[in-house]
Amino acid sequence: MTIQNFTICYDAINSKNIFTNGDTITGRIIVELSKETHIQSLVFIAKGNAKVCWSEHYGQNMHVVLWSNEKYYEVKHHILREARRDGTEVIGRGRHVFPFSFKIPDRKIPSSFKGWEGKIKHQLRAELKQSMRLTKKTKTCFTFVSKADMDTPGLMEPQYGCKDKPVTFFASGNISMDVHTERMGYQQGEGLKVIAEISNCSTRSVKPKFVLYEKKSFFAQGRRRVHTNDILKEKGEPVPPSNRQTVTKVLTIPAELPPSILNCSIIKFEYRLKVVLNVSMTKDPEVKLPIVIIPHKNGPSSKEQEAYWNKSLDT
Repeated sequence: MTIQNFTICYDAINSKNIFTNGDTITGRIIVELSKETHIQSLVFIAKGNAKVCWSEHYGQNMHVVLWSNEKYYEVKHHILREARRDGTEVIGRGRHVFPFSFKIPDRKIPSSFKGWEGKIKHQLRAELKQSMRLTKKTKTCFTFVSKADMDTPGLMEPQYGCKDKPVTFFASGNISMDVHTERMGYQQGEGLKVIAEISNCSTRSVKPKFVLYEKKSFFAQGRRRVHTNDILKEKGEPVPPSNRQTVTKVLTIPAELPPSILNCSIIKFEYRLKVVLNVSMTKDPEVKLPIVIIPHKNGPSSKEQEAYWNKSLDT
């Protein structure tokens, strides 16, 4: 086999091995040959795109595949191209290293993401073409984390929700709660302070529960697929009948959580805070508030984010 090794690799620019808007990635394309070889072209490609795809079944005979994609950038650099009259470049036997450099566009681009129905990938590729032979290809992905979008509406503003519910099944009265947070945007590792004002004007005891969960949404051809997964669960002290209490709970946002993805039209990765009042023998009233996880310099590394996505695929 003439081409013994064909790989592409890049250099980390920080200890977490992540990149963001405007960063420059440098690396090498390595070609190892067993003998002198004619090469038509060697091309470096950097590409960022999102893809979603899933199947839906209707009855026994109806099967529909839904898909969509979105491209953010694609850059090509010709490392070798038609250096001789015959349209080829001669490369000698041995190991050859071809450096490359690529600047990530400094504009709004969604972060890397992995899910069952879709992915957002940032990829480096190399293609080596020879006359009368199949094109050799090699690739590697890098972890991209978009800069915090501080222009997100309501990001630093207080959030509020309320719920009022009568209790009628083997009981009487009314239960209401008002839920407040200081803002919508938080960084990894930060404390999320929740204040719940609970008015229990019923004959039953109620117990508040605080849940932080993630919401993954995929969109294709007018359809949507949604998955949710609980991240944190905390319980408050019971509120006795005919009583009014203010319950405060601080949820520490896990440091390994990837940031929210709100700037992709076919994939949304969001977080929600849910406050639930557990009431026996009736449907539990609940309030949901949006939470945005903002990228932090001490956030998860590329390995930690990859482990998070892989774990979410297993659940």
